[in-house]
Amino acid sequence: MVFDYCVVGGGIVGLATAMELLKRRPGCSLVLLEKENSLAQHQTSHNSGVIHAGVYYAPGSLKADLCRRGAEATKRFCREHGIPYEISGKMLVATNAFELERMNALFERAKKNNIDIERIDVAELKRREPHIRGVGALFVRSTGIVDYRRVAEAMGGVIRSLGSGIEFGVHVDSIRESAADVAVAAGERRWTAKQLVVCAGLQSDRLARVAGCKIDHQIVPFRGEYYRLPANKSGIVRHLIYPIPDPALPFLGIHLTRMIDGGVTVGPNAVLGFAREGYRKFSFNLADVREYSAFPGFWKTIGANLKSGLIEMRNSLLKRGYLKECQKYCPSLRLEDLLPEKAGIRAQAVLRDGTLVHDFLFVQTDRMLHVCNAPSPAATSAIPIGEMIADKCNSAA
Repeated sequence: MVFDYCVVGGGIVGLATAMELLKRRPGCSLVLLEKENSLAQHQTSHNSGVIHAGVYYAPGSLKADLCRRGAEATKRFCREHGIPYEISGKMLVATNAFELERMNALFERAKKNNIDIERIDVAELKRREPHIRGVGALFVRSTGIVDYRRVAEAMGGVIRSLGSGIEFGVHVDSIRESAADVAVAAGERRWTAKQLVVCAGLQSDRLARVAGCKIDHQIVPFRGEYYRLPANKSGIVRHLIYPIPDPALPFLGIHLTRMIDGGVTVGPNAVLGFAREGYRKFSFNLADVREYSAFPGFWKTIGANLKSGLIEMRNSLLKRGYLKECQKYCPSLRLEDLLPEKAGIRAQAVLRDGTLVHDFLFVQTDRMLHVCNAPSPAATSAIPIGEMIADKCNSAA
């Protein structure tokens, strides 16, 4: 059988893409291939579970537009499929005069993005969040929380209901494009499709190379390590509490997140990972490390971010350092409050010159589209990202 579409990757971006393709072409044939034994096993389910409002992005930018539309689409999808979510709101807290200056600039950017945001003073911050300390804060009303694994599972249900199959345990090891179609293989298993879309996240660069695409980037894994607060501290915050981000860094910093299950997590940090899919602390995969160590852009990135990288590594190894970052805005936290929680791994695309890729990165041929980088917040923006990918597929058809 020759499918109309083959989608590789059962994370939320791949699922949203498959769902959109099926909706646009009723009756078309599609198969989704996933190497794990269930959906959303990697970045989709190893994050803070936040429905972002789009505070951080340049006004008029693609990421700002996708995030704003994605937040509304995610909430609508949850309502349609009975998935619980909560509009908890987010506080971005400045802890010193330098951060206050950055906070004010962020406020102006958010207003230009038409985000409902409020600037609050010290007294009002203390009234709303008695356990949080700062010299000022921004309150973003529309930020929410959800379990993205449940969203992904519901998307899988939609795909099946539209007549398409999802096949698990598929480790793609061959992709061959011809003028008429694309042949995909995993061991002895074979699929052929008129169009292939690869949304492989942490493995995206490898599958692009398997397909014979010439790429100039490498996926470098960064671990985001979390802790969970004990049940008796679940009321320590009323909203999500974020630091004011450093615009020079691609990560948002350690934050307190109220989860949809009622708990509160602390994190993530951002440390170099030694395994693309090793979630346990001190996980090490020689092949992964050897691969990115041989890439010149990796060493340029390390050199440019050496100071912040060493601080992150120290805080990863020494819990007290991690705690100190949290106590900047939540001084009542204690070492014994930081309980183990699962880590996440971010697929960070790095160019040969050492540039960290903060935007989308696609590689497209006549019959293939490889999503080599889908920047944060890809989970929030997944539904309109799927629409954008479907547009690219249709324009190539």
